Amino acid sequence: MKKTPVFLDSLVTDMLRLRAICPFSWRVFQFRPLSCEPLIIQMNKCTDEEQIFDFIERNKAILSETQVGCAFDMLWKLQKQKTSLLKNVEDVRDHPQFLTLHNLATNKFKLMNDDTLVNVLHITQRFDIKLLSEFSSCLADQRLYFSPLMGKIADIVHRNLETTQDLSSLSVLMVNISSLISRHFQQQLVNKTELLFDTIDSSEVNVATRITRFLRNIKYCYQPLLEKCNNVFLSNVDQLDLDSISKILSLYKFLQFNSFEFIMMAKKKLTEMIPLCNHPASFVKLFVTLGPIAGPEEKKQLKSTLLLMSEDLTGEQALAVLRAMEDMESRNSHLIKRVTSVLHKHLDSYKPLELLKITQALPFLHFQRKEFSAKLRELLLSYLKISFIPTEVSILVCAISLLPSPHLDEVGISRIEAVLPQCNLNNLSSFATSVLRWIQYDHMYLDSITGKQLKLLQKLDHYGRQRLQHSNSLDLLWEELKSVRGITFPESLLEETIATLQHFVDEINYINVVEIASFISNTDYLSTLLLDRIASVTIQQIEKIHPFTILAIILPFSTLNYDPPQRDEFFGTCVQHLNSYLGILDPLMLVCLGFSLATLQYFPEDLLKSIFNIKFLSRLDSQLEILSSSLSARVQFHLMELNRSICLECPEFQIPWFHDRFCQQYNKGIGGMNGAQQQIYKMLAEVLGGINCVKASVLTPYYHTVDFECILDKRKKPLPYGSHNTALGQLPEMPWESNTETVGSRLPPGAERIALEFLDSKSFCRNIPHMKGKFAMKKRHLEILGYRVIQISQFEWNSMALSTKDARMDYLRERIFGEVKS
Repeated sequence: MKKTPVFLDSLVTDMLRLRAICPFSWRVFQFRPLSCEPLIIQMNKCTDEEQIFDFIERNKAILSETQVGCAFDMLWKLQKQKTSLLKNVEDVRDHPQFLTLHNLATNKFKLMNDDTLVNVLHITQRFDIKLLSEFSSCLADQRLYFSPLMGKIADIVHRNLETTQDLSSLSVLMVNISSLISRHFQQQLVNKTELLFDTIDSSEVNVATRITRFLRNIKYCYQPLLEKCNNVFLSNVDQLDLDSISKILSLYKFLQFNSFEFIMMAKKKLTEMIPLCNHPASFVKLFVTLGPIAGPEEKKQLKSTLLLMSEDLTGEQALAVLRAMEDMESRNSHLIKRVTSVLHKHLDSYKPLELLKITQALPFLHFQRKEFSAKLRELLLSYLKISFIPTEVSILVCAISLLPSPHLDEVGISRIEAVLPQCNLNNLSSFATSVLRWIQYDHMYLDSITGKQLKLLQKLDHYGRQRLQHSNSLDLLWEELKSVRGITFPESLLEETIATLQHFVDEINYINVVEIASFISNTDYLSTLLLDRIASVTIQQIEKIHPFTILAIILPFSTLNYDPPQRDEFFGTCVQHLNSYLGILDPLMLVCLGFSLATLQYFPEDLLKSIFNIKFLSRLDSQLEILSSSLSARVQFHLMELNRSICLECPEFQIPWFHDRFCQQYNKGIGGMNGAQQQIYKMLAEVLGGINCVKASVLTPYYHTVDFECILDKRKKPLPYGSHNTALGQLPEMPWESNTETVGSRLPPGAERIALEFLDSKSFCRNIPHMKGKFAMKKRHLEILGYRVIQISQFEWNSMALSTKDARMDYLRERIFGEVKS
């Protein structure tokens, strides 16, 4: 059995405490022997380990810290001189005098400089990496993640990674050094972990948890490793307590990793704990963990129990409950009142990030109390006046911008300007979003935009461009971009970001292709160069890409309505890579994948039939029960859209339409027309010869909503509808007698039914007037139903060419009748 020296914990704790109290003096005033050279010379003459150990035994009373370090050096040099067959690492580690040497290091550490200390640890870990992992944990316990010592530990791990075989100790080191290492080193650690994973026992829950934590720390949702970790968790359900389940679900949420099996297991186990948790601390953890995945009955039970405990909540617990209620979409007024009362009492004790979380949660809970908002604003401004860390300043400014009155004074603006040169792209994006929110508020409520706001935006743009232009590799650029939501970027900064990504287009590979694709999906920015590269990499390196990430790769093509040059090969390769996983793919992902491919007019029969069968739909129903109501509705809507698309575009698949009831419920919530639509409606009435010749907000077969509808006879004369027309602001009419008939079937011979659609900016890509995928799909569907579709773009309608009513009337006549005014 291995002997593991236990001197490290006390060594590090004493070292850190002593350095905190007197960081310099204890090295300066120590007495030393007049010369240590003769002993080092003697040591250097040793030719084997036994001679060194004899030397240590004879001289242990007088050895200095330099000589102790030299002894470690000599032991390792002798090992390096041997061939692999002659090395006797275990014999050295188990020798009694090796423990003596450890004890001497413990006694002499106060005199060692960092280099000597790390060198000792470096050599020691070659005999047992567990020692180095324990030392890194001691530093982590002191929150010294960015200390020079942790950096040297990271270097030791890097240099010895190839020979490391102990995944348990390596996983500890990975978590502790994760804040310091490069993207390349991160990938090396991921590869090594994947290689060693099968060497650990299937019951090693702690190792699997640490690996998942490491992936969270480096913000890398690496599916193969996460699946292996997930299998460990599922195989050891009995070992998982409330703390373990809470930690795992939190990590999964951050990484956006979905495991339906684990969530169902967690839900069952946590539900059994409800009557057992009778202390506020444990019950709050249960509420926070179980609440978002609980069924209606469990949620009711959780809320009623928490109400009884609410007066005993600490400030930290109240914040955790608030966040959970946001995830649960809870509107329980009694509980909200109790929790916000506790928050108000502890408001002074919260840090900036916690204040931001409070500010973000309150609107979702429909909470409005002026004195609470006033105190919150006062606290945020007081923090802002003394803050100088860019991330903290961006957090505070973001929180202030979310308050009912987001105005910033001179001090706030100057604080932003002071930190701009130090900001990364994530900070700059956050500032830009906050300032734009501020501008929108001032324009809406004060009918003004100050020059200071615009100047601040210009400065943000300047520093953002500067940051992008200084990027010299895709890896370094991505370190800053991976936390940024592309949709929040201001236009000019987004344009520069895409240009920079295009500059590094050749660096896109199977490792980063999923992340790049996800970023583009969130920007609404069409870059054919980047999308062509993504398609090319996917085709060429498909075997290295995890099947469960295929949706993320396809999504930007679907969203932006773009077919790459190798369209059929690209989509075919992606679907083929997935085929053997259709039975185990997450139901939500499979529905979204089917919808995304349908948007692109790609209908793989095997994939679609794996969705539209009783077994899959039952599994999907079970999963929908544990989702928030908004996410559940979104998934159901995608399923309906996919069902509609197949019925219209692939009737040969003989998949039935079964969404009538869902669509009828959904369309009850559709509101009336906006201002631009009302304006068009009145003009259409004039152009067509009367209000009875145009219908507004019409529901078609299969429940598409058409902004306006009219019918022309064979001589292109408008046909009146009668007295049942839709008034302004009224809900859409239900479809005709049959909800699946084509529109031409009830028209006079030679007549045509016209659909007029008003498309706002959200219908197009952000950089060019190219229609996005779902709007192009709707146009196809309306044409299949028999409509002639006229799409009126916001850009065209609001252009200088159509700046007068007469010009707009002429435009409508031309689009409807084909008339061109001379």
